[in-house]
Amino acid sequence: MASNAFLLSLTSALLLLLPLLSVSAMAKQTYIVHMKHQDKPSSYATHHDWYSSQLQSDSSLLYTYTNAYHGFAASLDSDQADSLRRSDSVLGVYEDTLYTLHTTRTPEFLGLNTESDSYNTQVLDQASNDVIIGVLDTGVWPESKSFDDSGLPQIPTRWKGQCESGPDFKPALCNKKLIGARSFSKGYRMASSGGYGTKPKEVVSPRDNDGHGTHTASTAAGSPVANASLLGYAQGTARGMASRSRVASYKVCWSVGCFGSDILAGMDQAISDGVDVLSLSLGGGSAPYYRDTIAIGAFTAVEKGIFVSCSAGNSGPIRASLANVAPWIMTVGAGTIDRDFPAFALLGNKNHFTGVSLYSGNGMGNKPVGLVYNKGNSSASNMCLPGSLEPDFARGKVVVCDRGVNARVEKGAVVRDAGGVGMILANTAASGEELVADSHLLPAVAVGRKVGDMIREYVRSDSNPTAVLSTSMSCPHISGLAALLKAAHPEWSPSAIKSALMTTAYTQDNTNSPLRDAAGGGFSNPLAHGSGHVEPHKALNPGLVYDISIEDYITFLCSLDYTVAQVQTIVKRPNVTCSRKLSDPGQLNYPSFSVLFANKRIVRYTRVLTNVGAAGSVYDVTVGAPTMVNVAVKPTKLVFKSVGEKQRYTVTFVAKRGAPKTPMSEFGSIVWSNAQHQVKSPVAFAWTQ
Repeated sequence: MASNAFLLSLTSALLLLLPLLSVSAMAKQTYIVHMKHQDKPSSYATHHDWYSSQLQSDSSLLYTYTNAYHGFAASLDSDQADSLRRSDSVLGVYEDTLYTLHTTRTPEFLGLNTESDSYNTQVLDQASNDVIIGVLDTGVWPESKSFDDSGLPQIPTRWKGQCESGPDFKPALCNKKLIGARSFSKGYRMASSGGYGTKPKEVVSPRDNDGHGTHTASTAAGSPVANASLLGYAQGTARGMASRSRVASYKVCWSVGCFGSDILAGMDQAISDGVDVLSLSLGGGSAPYYRDTIAIGAFTAVEKGIFVSCSAGNSGPIRASLANVAPWIMTVGAGTIDRDFPAFALLGNKNHFTGVSLYSGNGMGNKPVGLVYNKGNSSASNMCLPGSLEPDFARGKVVVCDRGVNARVEKGAVVRDAGGVGMILANTAASGEELVADSHLLPAVAVGRKVGDMIREYVRSDSNPTAVLSTSMSCPHISGLAALLKAAHPEWSPSAIKSALMTTAYTQDNTNSPLRDAAGGGFSNPLAHGSGHVEPHKALNPGLVYDISIEDYITFLCSLDYTVAQVQTIVKRPNVTCSRKLSDPGQLNYPSFSVLFANKRIVRYTRVLTNVGAAGSVYDVTVGAPTMVNVAVKPTKLVFKSVGEKQRYTVTFVAKRGAPKTPMSEFGSIVWSNAQHQVKSPVAFAWTQ
């Protein structure tokens, strides 16, 4: 993520600056140091001892990493960091990075409460008893009913984790459901307090004081909780995706965010403890893989057979706004479900608009009241920022507030404090048609950009605009699904599980209409929805998978113009030479295709499919492509005589003559199918100038 930079003007008083230079040079911060693991001299009993010898004092050493990373995190000044960079045993020294968090009906919506498919969900639940999901987040609230362990057998004997004690957390709070709880705060404490040894600003324990970690853990594997609701809405039984899987919580995020040094320590420990799935709903944008803390740790996890699921982030709708994009990670974006929390706005011109809200207090009645919106441009009152609304302007009115800058619920508080009786929270271009139902402090309706623009225009053009609002009357997931797939197919690799989830996803909603993009409400495409929306029962029985070995990933990395040292940073093998490379990174045996027509008209990729269905299965190929591309697949039929057999095919993409005058993207698909299965890969075509 971007770091703050403070520029000192040359016109500043030189005499004032000079005394500060020696102080600032000695200021310490956290660095992550990548070491040549194999270079440890035999005179040191452990790598920890060796790393300590590199520093002036053992107190400077915050973490020693052995699994997710080869190296350590330490509190260093800039001179110490530069000195380490000059060491022959050091591959790299990097400043700590701050990452941010990403944030009852879903199991039923995903078909996990039905028994109509070939896989019985109850049978899978029983099988998932032995699957352990490690959640790296803000910790856990162990008293939540989602972590009730009733009916669960004993903890798997291979589990090596533990529940640590803290001022507000007792190890006895863990049970056969919540089997581990740890916290990692040295990076946070170093950054926020100016030194690891000082008293932290937050209680250091595994307890979740934010709610995000408890939410993600219970979404993945929460036990069934009857009579659950949200402010009286959506009443029913709340449960996680893999409701009988075990949960281990690793608190790596604090009030200011999640520091890379703490994340690495959590991943390192989780791998050592014996988790089967790692779930991280956090990230910090895209970076080269050798500088991406999560990607580096995830590589080792996948090498050890651990499935790693990470959120795509809350940025967008602009392009290239994803986080956690390494191909060995399951990158998951948020979608919508078939349940809404509608709220309504009736304007004085008789237009009736539907939005969303979770306001559960008294309504504003049926009498229309004045509707106001600041007619200035980009003023604080447009956004309903704190202190921006004059009581004379808002008193007794419904106020239109632009979404953005400050919290959505805070905007309602600003309106209420200024005497307003209701709020219409209207999206701008930055949020498009994405709607979030919030528990507001006064009657409020959130609407998308298009409706918001119509309401703004009504307020501007009508001499006496009015409105009446009425409250709703109707009533993290992939990690848990991966646990179910691992329970059903313990022999599958993480890449096989990822392939099954991707190639069985769907791209049409429950009205058989193409998925829509929240950015503008138009039809979506693979740049926005990826492979599509997950369909668990089909993923459990995908027919074919695109499997990828660790050696394949190394060959892929060697094809990215990284130095050998940079590749070694990720794969942690000293004998990597990159003597073998792919002719194009797109040759990785990935379940999708990215075809770039830059200075060439022909792109040819080869893929290998593994039969995980019945022996004797036969598949035929169907191609979807834009009119400006010819696609040829050889062979067009694949015959698998046995289970586990692999078959190879080659796709040739040919751009027709006459390149587009401007850069553009188009889309298609490669589908291998028979009567039982459809194995679909999206294809993205791009033309550049």
